[in-house]
Amino acid sequence: MTLRTQVGIIGAGPAGLFLAHLLHQAGIESIILESRSRQDVEQTLRAGVLEHWVVQLMHDLGIGERVAREAHFHDGITLQWNRQRHHVDITGLTGGKRITVYPQHEVLKDLIAGRLGQGGQILFGARCLAINGIDSDRPSIDFDMDGADTIACDYVVAADGFHGLGRQAIPAAARTEYQKIYPFGWLGILTRAPLSWHELIYANQQDGFALLSTRTPDVQRMYIQCDPADDIAAWSDERIWGQLHDRLDVDDGWQLREGPIFQKGIVSLRSFVCDPMQYGRLFIAGDAAHIVPPTGAKGLNLAVADVLVLARALEASYRRNDGSLLDRYTATCLRRVWKAERFSWYMTTMLHNNEHETAFERRIHFADLDLVRTLEPQARALAENYVGLPFDEA
Repeated sequence: MTLRTQVGIIGAGPAGLFLAHLLHQAGIESIILESRSRQDVEQTLRAGVLEHWVVQLMHDLGIGERVAREAHFHDGITLQWNRQRHHVDITGLTGGKRITVYPQHEVLKDLIAGRLGQGGQILFGARCLAINGIDSDRPSIDFDMDGADTIACDYVVAADGFHGLGRQAIPAAARTEYQKIYPFGWLGILTRAPLSWHELIYANQQDGFALLSTRTPDVQRMYIQCDPADDIAAWSDERIWGQLHDRLDVDDGWQLREGPIFQKGIVSLRSFVCDPMQYGRLFIAGDAAHIVPPTGAKGLNLAVADVLVLARALEASYRRNDGSLLDRYTATCLRRVWKAERFSWYMTTMLHNNEHETAFERRIHFADLDLVRTLEPQARALAENYVGLPFDEA
C-alpha cells in the first residue's frame, strides 16, 4: 500500500510532533511514522526544562492548557560550590522570563493528543526501512507496519534520533560530524520525597556535579556525576543518598529530604553536531542532527527551534514558491545550535569534576562560578542562554 502526503515525518518525538502541528497550522499535510507504540512514547520518562518561547508556542498551537496548570514555574536557579549557594535571578535578569519545568513525556502526551484530535495521522508501530529518492522531486519512505508499505511525499523530515536512518541517508562524503565525549555520566533517580528546595540546584562540590530538580510536589528528580561505565547495581540507595548529601549539603542547617527511590539509571554525556542538516528533499531535526549534554537543558528546545525554522520554510515554498528559506535551513539552524552547544559545554565543564583536568583548571571553573555571583553581565549572559535566546530565523 502506498500513502500520499506532502511531508513525511519519521519520529514522534518533540521535533516530529511539533513539526506536524506547525504544518497543520499552515495548511500543509503530513504523516508521522513512529516505530514505538503510543504507550511506549508517552511512558519514556525524561526531564524537561522548557524555554520561554517554547511555552508560548505551545499556547499558540492550542496545547498549552496542561502546561499552564501543571508545570512548575521558577524565577531562577541556584548554583552551589564550596558549601555555599547563589541564586541567579533569571526573571529579573531577562525582563520577566521564567523557567518552566515540565517533563518531556508530558509534552509528548499533549502533542499526541492534540494532533490526533485534529485528525492527524501518526502511525505507531511503523518501523522505517528505507528513505528513497531524496535527490529527486519524488522522495518516499518504506516502512513496515504488519507488512511493507510506502509513503510518497514531497519532502522527508527525519526526526528519528541519533541512531535513526535519517542522518545516515545523507552521503558520508557530504556531511561533517563534530563530536565530544565527556569522561563522566549522570546517575539519575526519581524519589517519592517532599520538596527540598524551591528551584533547581546545580552543584559542583566534593566528588563533582549534582542536580536537584522537581517532578511533582511529592516526586523529585535528582542526578549525580558518575563514571558512565558504572554498573547501576553497584549504586545502592544508601550510596546514592550519601553522595547527594555530600554534594548538596551547606552550612546553614538545610537538610535534603529523602524518600524511597523508584527509578534509577546511568546515562553518558556527549556533544554532537551534523553539518549539513539537509540533503536534496531530506531534512533532519532534533537528535538526528545534534545532541547536547543535559546540563544546559537545551535538547528539546533545540529540536523545536529546528522545526519552527523548517515549518516556516516549507510554508514559504508551498505558498509563495519561494525555496530560499529551505536552502538556508542548515545555516539558520546551526547558528542557534552552536550557541546552545557552547552554553551546554560551558555549564558542563564548569559544574563537573574531570579527572583529566589539572587542579589549575578546576580552580578556573570555580572562578567562572564566582563571576556569575559578582558580575551582573556574566549572570545575565547565563540567564539569557538558560531561559532561551531570542528566536531569530533570519
